[in-house]
Amino acid sequence: MSATILPQVDIATYATSTQGLSLQQLSFIGSVFTKVGANQVEDALSFLRQTFARFNTYIDVHSVPSVEEVLSLLDAGAVKVFVTLQQLEQLKSVKNLDLDRVAVTVSDESTREDIINAVAGTTVGVYAEAVADIELVEAWLKEYGGERPPVFISLSKATEENLLKVMNSGAVPVISAERLTVNPEADPQRIDIAKLLIANVESDRVDGLFPTLVTDERGIALGLVYSSEKSVSESLRTGAGVYQSRKRGLWYKGATSGDTQELIKIGFDCDQDCVRFVVRQKGKGFCHLSTATCFGEYSGLSRLQQTLQKRKASAPEGSYTARLYNDPKLLQAKIMEEANELCEATTKEDVAWEAADLLYFALTKCVAAGVTLEEVEQNLDAKNLKVKRRKGDAKGPWAAKLSVSAPQDEVKEAASVPKARSDPAGTIDGRIEMRRFNTATEPNSVIQEALKRPSQRSSEKIMGIVNPIIADIRARGDAAVLEYTHKFEKATSLTSPVLKAPFQQALMNLSPETIAAIDTSFENIRRFHAAQADKPLTVETMPGVVCSRFSRPIERVGLYVPGGTAVLPSTALMLGVPAMVAGCKTIVIASPPRADGSITPEIVYVAHKVGAQSIVLAGGAQAVAAMAYGTESVSKVDKILGPGNQFVTAAKMVVANDTSAGVSIDMPAGPSEVLVIADKTANPAFVASDLLSQAEHGVDSQVVLIAVDLTAEQLQSIENEVDRQANALPRVDIVRGAISHSVTLLVKDIKEAMEYSNLYAPEHLILQVHEPEKIVELVQNAGSVFVGPWTPESVGDYSAGVNHSLPTYGYAKQYSGVNLGSYVKHITSSNLSPEGLKNIGSAVMQLAKVEELEAHRRAVSIRLEHMEKGTG
Repeated sequence: MSATILPQVDIATYATSTQGLSLQQLSFIGSVFTKVGANQVEDALSFLRQTFARFNTYIDVHSVPSVEEVLSLLDAGAVKVFVTLQQLEQLKSVKNLDLDRVAVTVSDESTREDIINAVAGTTVGVYAEAVADIELVEAWLKEYGGERPPVFISLSKATEENLLKVMNSGAVPVISAERLTVNPEADPQRIDIAKLLIANVESDRVDGLFPTLVTDERGIALGLVYSSEKSVSESLRTGAGVYQSRKRGLWYKGATSGDTQELIKIGFDCDQDCVRFVVRQKGKGFCHLSTATCFGEYSGLSRLQQTLQKRKASAPEGSYTARLYNDPKLLQAKIMEEANELCEATTKEDVAWEAADLLYFALTKCVAAGVTLEEVEQNLDAKNLKVKRRKGDAKGPWAAKLSVSAPQDEVKEAASVPKARSDPAGTIDGRIEMRRFNTATEPNSVIQEALKRPSQRSSEKIMGIVNPIIADIRARGDAAVLEYTHKFEKATSLTSPVLKAPFQQALMNLSPETIAAIDTSFENIRRFHAAQADKPLTVETMPGVVCSRFSRPIERVGLYVPGGTAVLPSTALMLGVPAMVAGCKTIVIASPPRADGSITPEIVYVAHKVGAQSIVLAGGAQAVAAMAYGTESVSKVDKILGPGNQFVTAAKMVVANDTSAGVSIDMPAGPSEVLVIADKTANPAFVASDLLSQAEHGVDSQVVLIAVDLTAEQLQSIENEVDRQANALPRVDIVRGAISHSVTLLVKDIKEAMEYSNLYAPEHLILQVHEPEKIVELVQNAGSVFVGPWTPESVGDYSAGVNHSLPTYGYAKQYSGVNLGSYVKHITSSNLSPEGLKNIGSAVMQLAKVEELEAHRRAVSIRLEHMEKGTG
């Protein structure tokens, strides 16, 4: 991880920059430095994913407001982060974080004593930025001593002389990559990077040459040679292995033999007296004897990889290795077989033998897929840098087979960010594909485990986050709402947490096509919900006893419209239109704003159409708490409706159980889900599109396919469509996250399919089967049903008229989706005539006597006595 010099790049322009060092030349140095602004974290994560194998990346994060985001950068592979003193204090309490991955930035506000106290007794480095007085720095470094954490320095005037002074003082200089060159003769205005690289390399040879160890990408020594400043410069310029021959001058490796080398990286040993070249060797090998190394042939995994690569190129027809390459299912079966045998091995000798077999087949699969050992080891290195550690529990089906259970307070945690391109989540053999389970061959425990939702976090963890937020909102009102919006939504320009009606036209400027689509959906939703209105009910239960029931709208409702990875004006429609139809007097909409503090114009337009009083510019638990208790600007509501993430759902449950809040909720609603039942009549393209339409909602969504008596070819057709359509989607990395915990169940008939569907109780149920209208009769548990091939779930999400705010997590067994009844309350009345009281009085008095409630009995008897006196 150590660096001798840090070229600085701009993550916004590094891929297109033509000044100074190229990306390839930067990779030879092996380390880069960059700064990340408050709104550049996603760009930085993308940079790390794309360049991890090429660079050790050092990042200045002093402008990143959230420590969680700093940790995400370390998790993604940042070698070291440069932080403020305040950030350092927060990072010191992070479990699993090695402080040698942190350097504190010396600022104008921080004194020398501040820095010394902050890093005392730690491995935290120091970064001094834009230093003008190089002599002062030299003196300070001398006083600091040699046995210290690393020091990094950028100069206000970066000359070659000043940079060499920094390096001679034992510090690492930071300099713009645009100021460096590998060709000083052609580019004299820039600084020669070769001269800087070898500035501190020591040689005890009379000729001044540097001993040089040449290794491959796995670190295996290929041979020993010599280098000079000129040969290092030539290697950097050409991107090849160029060394200094003691007899012939510059030695371009492979120039005559053809066994050339592709330069990967140049580094140094700990004492700076040996140069290390990391190369990709071409041809027969490094040695003049045509062996892979000057120390003999490769051994172990490197030798196996070399053999398998040769066999892949020219395996004899009919050979075992050729069969493995040509039959992926055979290879898959062998990997599973050998993994099982390794699990069952008990003696030291058997474990070693079975592990060797498994490594052989695993490496065969890697070579077949074009994956090298070097790439496998790069992934291991990336995982080693992670700060956030997984518990290491076995996944459901495997745990169930061996009766391994996680601790009672542990649940699976779904990722909340798109999967990285290098992450194989949601793929099988490189294809985007769901896991298959055959109900005829798998035990029921395995099927039930496979159908479990991708639960977010344990309730204890969630409540530990949600409860303090709710308490803070109650205590500090608007100020707390604003702080959380600034923190979580990055909308630091907001000065008020509420946008009040009437809304300015400028806030809802939309294309005519979008307005038409919203208006069409609005009218269909209005019609369907208006038809749900019930009429007053009057029943004379016995002569003179009249009972009635009538409805009244809930006066004040709060509607939560999620933000996050998608804009959801459809949810605003689904919640707002029935509130308007019901006649709710106060409609408050809450939705997370964009980073610039604005709300998407589609949501503002819907709020205008439904007559919303205001829009709360907040998301998460803070929005729920603000509506439940009210603040200086946010109106208190009587009921909160709408879906959201685990924090929203938890906050809704908390406020609903707090009698002082006086608020109810619609239902526990979490990440979206769909279950599709398909038989031989189903169109594979339709089935795949319905699965993916829910998978693209978020990585914590889940989709389930129940395949009814499909042949292998029919099922393969659906899986082919899933892979093809998914790879064409702009949100493919989100889709893969959802697919990674989604499943296909193979069942024998429609009866079994409906049994599993009712057990799962899906939010959305799609019936792509023969005579689907008849199958609706078998539905016991579902949020909403979509019948037949021409009814995609999308129409329910937007425009058909049914509501899309539905119960998830299996709550369709107990809850209905949002409907007109969600916005009204029913009041009953009783109206008795004297005759009615006489007819029912004796029953009432007897039951009151049984319950020993004398006042209840007397409330009837006193009236009956009054009647008798009045008629006597």
